[in-house]
Amino acid sequence: MKKPKLSQQSIVLALFALLFAGLLLFLPGFAQIDNLLTLVQNVAFLGILGLGMAIVVIGRGIDISMIAALAVPSGLLLQLVQDGHSLPSACALALGLTLLFGLVNGWLIAYAEVPSLFTTLACGLFLAGLGQASLLHLEVVQWPAALDPLAWLGRGTLAGLPMPVVMFAVAAAACSFFLRRLRAGAFIQAIGDNPFAARATGLPTRPMVLLEYMLAALIGLFAGVVMAASINSMPTRIFNSTMIYDVVLVVVLGGIGLSGGRGGVFNVLIGTLLIGTMLNGMTIMDLSYSVQNIIKGVLLLVAILIDSMLNPRNEETAQQGDI
Repeated sequence: MKKPKLSQQSIVLALFALLFAGLLLFLPGFAQIDNLLTLVQNVAFLGILGLGMAIVVIGRGIDISMIAALAVPSGLLLQLVQDGHSLPSACALALGLTLLFGLVNGWLIAYAEVPSLFTTLACGLFLAGLGQASLLHLEVVQWPAALDPLAWLGRGTLAGLPMPVVMFAVAAAACSFFLRRLRAGAFIQAIGDNPFAARATGLPTRPMVLLEYMLAALIGLFAGVVMAASINSMPTRIFNSTMIYDVVLVVVLGGIGLSGGRGGVFNVLIGTLLIGTMLNGMTIMDLSYSVQNIIKGVLLLVAILIDSMLNPRNEETAQQGDI
């Protein structure tokens, strides 16, 4: 009799079910409706960012600058509207900054061949510094009333679901369509699986890398606008948090191989559920920030170790700059 093969996805799903059931039964306050709504809302922001990170990791890269792309362009949008700019012009400037940021990231990686880890780390620091020094007046930019036509992105409910969760579902559907149905999505998976073969067969590898990082930046902006609408402000100091590690954890633990070419939106969904539930449980247990970081650090190391065993790097296709 053939034994059923356990995949990383099924293991993570089982871990999520066990963790959720355990917290539901034994952790006072976890099962309260308000807490569950907070959980799914926080999970939504993490999940949206995870989608952008997934596209880049599938293409054999990594984007450490996603929190800067979340905080600064969306903060600039709020700031410009506060300063009296019209909504269309403010949206156009924020969108332009985001596209330029993604373009610079992608160009440095694709054409200057700087490793993605160092490129996105440096560009993220630059954008965060530029925002705090020149673009934004305050570290917390309040949501202006003139932006209320966009407030539905993060406020209210649809069929009982908070709008951030609905936006996560919309973004997940769009990313799934991109990766599974569009030629560009197939190109990115092929390039992540074997960049030399992809180049030899004539795929536009360098433009595809540009596209990956521009999409990641756009998804970061989308997550920022949804977050700002939800909490009525954009706390730009979020760049200094450890949120980017949570995003990496979602992607790696969900089963998207760091060696590229493997995984999809479903991996992001199950990784988001597990990490979101774990973070919520640790918050209710009132674990200190340091202890939470220790637990997340150990979990990330274990996830990377498992990924290296399940998805070993192909020495024939490995190249300088791979993560």
